[in-house]
Amino acid sequence: MFDDLAGQRVLITGASTGIGAEVARGFAQAGAVVAVHYNQSVKAADALAEEIRGAGGTAHLVAGDVAEPGTAARIVDDAAAAMGGLDVLVNNAGALVRRVRPGDWDDEIIDQVFDLNVRQLLHACRAALPYLKARPGSIINTGSVAGRNGAGIGAGLYGSAKAWVQNITRNLAKELVSDGIRVNCVAPGTIMTPFHERFSTPEQLEAIRQTIPMGRLGRADECVGAYLFLASDQAASFITGQVIEVNGGQLMP
Repeated sequence: MFDDLAGQRVLITGASTGIGAEVARGFAQAGAVVAVHYNQSVKAADALAEEIRGAGGTAHLVAGDVAEPGTAARIVDDAAAAMGGLDVLVNNAGALVRRVRPGDWDDEIIDQVFDLNVRQLLHACRAALPYLKARPGSIINTGSVAGRNGAGIGAGLYGSAKAWVQNITRNLAKELVSDGIRVNCVAPGTIMTPFHERFSTPEQLEAIRQTIPMGRLGRADECVGAYLFLASDQAASFITGQVIEVNGGQLMP
């Protein structure tokens, strides 16, 4: 269905587990060369790369903490060097860090959330531009339903950061259209990944489930099609500046 993705060079940040890992698998299955970025999940990233290679695909590993100054740009350069260029940048890395109520916000947690979810994405986009202009290529950011609905208790900083990501997606689409670069965003709803295993209780997840018209939480693999679609010029050549919601009806904007 996405034949034009074969041979494309794709960097997915935060790709060792969860949605990022499924997106890496999806691109590899479509014939793309993938750069799997990871930070602490070394074993998971190694296993994913071996799985892709075992299925006949091509995977490169790039490591680093994107929240550290200069690392996001270095990751982009490392991936492009390994793959011989870059056609698609998937900015998927990000996290809640921890749940914090408004009375406990301080500069440390604000900086942590902003650095991990926003600042690194900007640096990655900036570093990727020379490579993407040469193709030209595409950028796909990962947002969140939390960026549209105000987020859950203790997640206001994270939700606001994702709202920022979704808005800068629209600006980048306007800024880069003259270079032939399309910029879009996928905003997952409540997807069962290590993210929610870490940050959400069973009671919180059940309360959310009851608000979803489809009556269940999502799976990471159910997000993959949106990324492939947006990356494909064959399927989405006239689509830029859009946020695709993947949430089982949890939010209907």
